[in-house]
Amino acid sequence: MKLVAFERAKQGTGASRRLRITGRTPGIVYGGATEPQLIELDHNALWHALKKEAFHASVLDMDIGGKEQKVLLRDVQVHPFKQLVLHVDFQRVDANTKLHMKVPLHFVGDDQSVAVKSEGCIANHVISELDVLCLPADLPEFITVDLSGLRKGSSLHLQDLPLPKGVKAVSHGSDKNPVVVSVVVVAAAEAPAAEAAPAADAAAKPAGKAGAKPAAKK
Repeated sequence: MKLVAFERAKQGTGASRRLRITGRTPGIVYGGATEPQLIELDHNALWHALKKEAFHASVLDMDIGGKEQKVLLRDVQVHPFKQLVLHVDFQRVDANTKLHMKVPLHFVGDDQSVAVKSEGCIANHVISELDVLCLPADLPEFITVDLSGLRKGSSLHLQDLPLPKGVKAVSHGSDKNPVVVSVVVVAAAEAPAAEAAPAADAAAKPAGKAGAKPAAKK
């Protein structure tokens, strides 16, 4: 994705407030061998870009004063109740330095799985994004996870995911192979089976005659 930014001369709370009034958002670009650079961006263009998944998980082409550089979005500060971006941080990208990024997972094929189609289950997405380590050129916008092979009682773990070439998953904590998707039986699917047994027992008992009175003692 491409975006246009402009050099920003003034800094400070007052200068940033005046900048926002004019429809611009203050920001900064840091990293690499050069000094951090103050920038400003068109707020409306930035607001719409932030709604796109790729803007958060891919290398961006930023044009600053006619000079293009590769950057990553690293931080966004948003007003607590207004639709207003207060500040954005970008990091310069070195083609030879590996990146540590969060990449979204796109789940497909669950409606084609035996678990969902005929076994009364749903696919529970335990993890929606994955921490990865790779070079900028290998960074994927998303990773597709095929759920068509799911069955009742099964689950999909991190090591089951086919990752793009050059991409390595980064796990945290003691669990090096966490669950990504688990198969959960829908409660409504179990209810009829549980209710069937009492109903069958009741049907097996002979029904008494309506309105029958007990026999009188002699």
